[in-house]
Amino acid sequence: MANRRWKWWVAKPLVFLACLAPISYLLYLGFTAQFSPNPVEDITNGTGVWTLRFIMITLAITPIRRITGWQSPVRFRRMTGLFALFYGILHFITYIWLDQALDWPGIVKDIPKRPFITMGFTAFVLMIPLALTSTKKWIGRLGGKRWQLLHRLIYISGIAAVIHYVWKVKLDATNPIRYGLLLAVLLGIRVWFALRPRLSHSKDVVSASFRP
Repeated sequence: MANRRWKWWVAKPLVFLACLAPISYLLYLGFTAQFSPNPVEDITNGTGVWTLRFIMITLAITPIRRITGWQSPVRFRRMTGLFALFYGILHFITYIWLDQALDWPGIVKDIPKRPFITMGFTAFVLMIPLALTSTKKWIGRLGGKRWQLLHRLIYISGIAAVIHYVWKVKLDATNPIRYGLLLAVLLGIRVWFALRPRLSHSKDVVSASFRP
C-alpha cells in the first residue's frame, strides 16, 4: 500500500509537468523568436490543438480502463480535463485579445461570418461546469447519477471541438478528420460497454425461450 502511494506521489508531478510541456514549448518559441511571420496564428493553432488533444486524452481514460483493466490512469482524468480547460482558456484569450484586440463589436460581427467560432465557443463553455464540479464535494452535492449526467457534457464538448477544427481548416482537413475518427472510436467504445449488458440479457432471454 505504501509503495502504491509513493508511486502516485511521484507520478502526479511528472504528469503535471508533461501537461505543461505544450505551453512551455510555445513560450520557448516566443522567447527565441522562432514563430512564423504570423505568431498569433501559431499561438491560436497551438493552444487550440492541445485543447482538443487533452479532451481526447480525458475521453480515452475510461475506455482504456474498461478494455485493459488498468486503473491507474483514472487518477489523472481530472487533471487532464482541467488542462483541457486551461488550454481552452489560452485559446479563447488568444482570439479575443491577440487576434481581435478586445474589439467586442467586431467579435460580435465576426461570429455569424465564421460559424466555426460558435462551435469553438460552445466546446469551451461546456468545459467550464465540468471543471467547477470536478471535486469530491461537488460529487457529493450532486449525487453520483446527476454528476455523471452533467459530466457527459464532455462528449458534446468533444464533438463541438472537432467540428470547430474541421470548419476552421480551409484546405487540408486530414488532421481534423483524424481527430473526428478518434472521437468516434472513443464514443463508440462507450456505447458498446453501455449496451453490452442489455445485449447479453437479450441473448439469455432468447436462449431460454428455445430451451425444451
